This record gives sequence, C-alpha cells and structure tokens, in this order.
Amino acid sequence: MKHSLTAMAVLIASALASAQMPASGGGLLTRHYRDGETLTYHMTATNEDRHYTADTSGTAKKTASGSFVEEFHWTGSTLNGQPITLTPAIAQFVQILSLDPNSPPSMPDLSKADPRMIGPITDLMTFYVDLWLINKIGILQHPGDHFLVPSPQIGSWADGTQVLVGRSQIDFDLNLQSIDTAKHTAAVVVHHVPPSHPNLQLPADWMQAPVADTANNWVQVKKTKGGKYKAEVGKETFDVTIIVSTEDGRILSATMDNPVVQIGRVCEDAELTQCGIAQPHTIQRHIEIVLAQ
Repeated sequence: MKHSLTAMAVLIASALASAQMPASGGGLLTRHYRDGETLTYHMTATNEDRHYTADTSGTAKKTASGSFVEEFHWTGSTLNGQPITLTPAIAQFVQILSLDPNSPPSMPDLSKADPRMIGPITDLMTFYVDLWLINKIGILQHPGDHFLVPSPQIGSWADGTQVLVGRSQIDFDLNLQSIDTAKHTAAVVVHHVPPSHPNLQLPADWMQAPVADTANNWVQVKKTKGGKYKAEVGKETFDVTIIVSTEDGRILSATMDNPVVQIGRVCEDAELTQCGIAQPHTIQRHIEIVLAQ
C-alpha cells in the first residue's frame, strides 16, 4: 500500500526530471537550504490497532552538483507505548530526502532497514515527495490553485511468496489550500485519488464490481495457512496536508489519512472462483509529523 504509493511518486518525480522541466525559481514554497542545518521530526501513527511513534533527524548537505539533500537518521521508536529496541542496522541506515527541485527523489534500499521502520521511512518520504512534486511543477502560487498529475503506472508490493498479488493505481491532485501571512505559513493538500478509469488487472470477475463510490483501484491476494487464499479488493486513497514555512520552505507539520475501503473473501483455489462470503472491512491509517522546535 504505502510502499507502492511512494514508488509511484518517485516514478512521477523521475518522469518530471527526465522531461527537464525548469526548476521552480523562488516560488512561495521554495526550500531555502542552509548547509549543515538540522531538522528533527516526531512522528505519531495509528494503523488499525497499532499505535506507534518514531523520531528522526536530518542534516542538510550541499552536493557536488550544487543541489541540496537532507540525510536522515532514525533515532527511536515506540509500539503501543513500549520502546522498541532497533536493530544495529538502523543506526547505519541513511535516508536521503530533498525538497530541492534539482534533486529528484529515489527509493531507499529498504532491505538494509529495520523491518519495523519501513512504515515510518516510506511515510516520511511520501510527505517529502508530495511537496517536492509541488515545488518541481512550480505553478501553485495562489490559494485555490491545483494541478492533477496522473499516475504513470500501477504500483506493486507483491513479493511472490506470501503476497501473490498486490497492486494499486493512484493519481496525484496537488492543491495550494491557504496562505497565512501573519504566521508565514502555507497549507498544501495532496489528494491521492483513484483514476477515473483505472488500468488495474483484477484476477477474478467478482472483483470488478465497485466496492465504494469509484472503480476499484486496490487489490491484494495473500496465501494463508492451510493452503487457502485471502483475496481483497477495493478503493484506496491518501489525503496529505502539509504546513510549509513561507520563509524557508521547511515542512513544519504534516498529516496523512490513508483509508482502504475493501471487501475480502477466503478462497479455496488460486483462481479465486471457490470463495466464501465477502466480508467488508476498512483499513485506516493516520500519520502525523511535527518539526521539533
């Protein structure tokens, strides 16, 4: 889910970079970096019955090309109120992010990260890539301005072992919601929404019927114990709100709401034709980050 969203955002970023679009020049949300500047974020999250926190600190560095990146290190986490002892590998893991339009994002090597930190890592990247896209396009200047970026392709999180099918397709609706001149902040909203006509291959005919109010844009099939299959289909959306400093372009705070409205069936066969009664369910994730003062 969130992994595919982040991957799709990176694909869009790569497409914009390869198109050699001019970098945004001094716009309202432009990030003004200072070499050596350090930012620390505290993340809180709810994923159904799981509640967790995570802390990360990033340092701005100027690259040889003259663009800026931020090198983030994850320093702590809790799960349901209890501290997590992270693996030694996470101490060496460096997450590279940037809001510089000349520094396109790329997916981190998640194989080197503590598995329990993959959620926080990809969620932080989603916030950064969303704002990077806005800065790269550079046309949102007034409250009410918006721009739709169609999804370039279908994202997948299938591993071929447990998750046999895992696909989603989401467009990016970029919006400048408001400007607060007194507080020197701006609010941007990115709606990650289903395409009007998703090009999503669904493995069973019963998955074609819309579960919610749009065509289905999310599907997952997992192996279960006993040789059965859990098949799910539905609508996935992300709503991201970012509060940005209009003085230097820092992310001051951000929230993400990620519901998946779906139905699931337990099936006897891999073709998903011998299945039980459909069970409705909504997966709900809520993520917040705030810049430490």
